[in-house]
Amino acid sequence: MRIEIQKLSPYHIDEFIELLDLFEEVFEIKNVQAPSRMYLEGLLEKEDFYVFVAVSEGKIVGGLTAYSLMQYYSETPLVYIYDIAVSKRFQNKGIGKKLILGIKDYCQETDVEEIFVHAIETDEHLLDFYRSTGAQSQKVVHFYYPMG
Repeated sequence: MRIEIQKLSPYHIDEFIELLDLFEEVFEIKNVQAPSRMYLEGLLEKEDFYVFVAVSEGKIVGGLTAYSLMQYYSETPLVYIYDIAVSKRFQNKGIGKKLILGIKDYCQETDVEEIFVHAIETDEHLLDFYRSTGAQSQKVVHFYYPMG
């Protein structure tokens, strides 16, 4: 099985929508009202938003989304991986690691200081995955403010 990792450009809206459908399937998201195509096209046009996909035989089998965050203590940005998923049929075949390697390679070329991602502390499978890709962990507590 040949897997190609691609960074999507603003011209890849159909591939982005295909990835979002894959996210819904893998994360078991139900009854989601997706943003408009125009909104998603605008998101893809942003220079601080990245989408990487894993393609096998012309079909998207995995992907990740990430955001670049500018710093005020340094002129080099940080990158936050927001979502990463691989189709259930293609899991445990190294595709997730290839996606991480794809964004790491891109970030090294573009002078990014650090890539980070959060994971639920009780999700041992996910923690093991990130450790297997060379990530280092820190103990943090994630707070959020629901807005309605």
